[in-house]
Amino acid sequence: MTTAGLPPLEPLFRRNAKRTWDVFASELDDLTGHEEESSTRLRLAVKINDEYSDYKTLPSGLLSQQASVGPVRPKDARRMITAAGEVDPSTSRAIATIDKTPVQQPSTFSSSSTLSKALALHKQTHTVKPKFHPQWKLKTVISGHLGWVRSVAVEPGNKWFATGAGDRVIKIWDLASGELKLSLTGHISTMVKCWDLEANKVIRHYHGHLSGVYSLSLHPTLDVLVTAGRDASARVWDMRTKAQIHVLSGHTATVADVKCQESDPQVITGSMDSTVRLWDLAAGKTMTTLTHHKKSVRSLAIHPTEYSFASGSAGGNNIKKWKCPEGAFVFNFSGHNAIINTLSVNAEGVFFSGGDNGTLTFWDYGTGTPFQNLDDIPQPGSLEAEAGVFCSTFDLTGTRLITGGADKTIKIYAEQAQ
Repeated sequence: MTTAGLPPLEPLFRRNAKRTWDVFASELDDLTGHEEESSTRLRLAVKINDEYSDYKTLPSGLLSQQASVGPVRPKDARRMITAAGEVDPSTSRAIATIDKTPVQQPSTFSSSSTLSKALALHKQTHTVKPKFHPQWKLKTVISGHLGWVRSVAVEPGNKWFATGAGDRVIKIWDLASGELKLSLTGHISTMVKCWDLEANKVIRHYHGHLSGVYSLSLHPTLDVLVTAGRDASARVWDMRTKAQIHVLSGHTATVADVKCQESDPQVITGSMDSTVRLWDLAAGKTMTTLTHHKKSVRSLAIHPTEYSFASGSAGGNNIKKWKCPEGAFVFNFSGHNAIINTLSVNAEGVFFSGGDNGTLTFWDYGTGTPFQNLDDIPQPGSLEAEAGVFCSTFDLTGTRLITGGADKTIKIYAEQAQ
């Protein structure tokens, strides 16, 4: 065999030196004591070259995204490798190989890159801070009904409000003092009735529902009203002529709540069939069906100015926020683990949810962050289980919240001064 055919000795020497070191690693103290300085430098250079040779350069795709200034090599390590003194040729070549290693660029992206801008925008989008809201406190408890209070509404002048209960009586209350002003009786059928409060009598009847009426909503700009009930339909009526304009059919179970607004979708319904439907009022047909809820939808709330709405049901993630007009899902209000019977929201972004177990939660509507939790305490003489909240509404100023519950009372909560 000729000399030209022999393998180079330097790689073999390096491998042999490394294996020898591994064999006698247990006697590190003895070996270290007799190791020459040149051997130390050579060993360090070999270790660096063997372990990091595959990472000297980055792929071109990643390298193009790196910044232009790299980290400075630690001075102590560099001084240890390139210490002054006699250095044999093999050590010099190893050290030269290490010194010629390209300086790695930092893994951070430059502020001018497209990816960096996209990440910064994404972070800003998802770090919205909740708005500060003052705490709420129970101010007034009103008694008078003999049944569960199932509905409440405030009149446009913000001076009085009306409640309806399971005792088949409608009562009118003074909002400031809580005094009873009027009681209306005789509503015992499935028809919808229009009352004249000056004459204290019914002036119109709306016939058409086949079973109990569970919800009613007046259109804010048109002379129509929409009612919904146990016959799985919502019906649109002309207020003046008593004529039925549309029957909004499509739900397969009780329609528990209905809401109207000025812009499309002008009618929104929530049903026990676990769906929310957005309706085209002019055509009387469904625009969108939202199937995100897993259990019956019992309550809806439309934001006064934000052009969005929320729906509440039972089960996990039971309160959801939606964006109009297409009904796009925004996020869940997570944390109120109860059957949600009622939702309300005011113009300041205070969102209220009332549960079947008597729990009350106040949220920041913009971020879905809860800022206060309360419990509805049954009044003396009521059962402990009669703590459910069935209905709620804010007054026109947004500083008072009126609720009706299973203990047959009406409670008024007020926003505390800052």
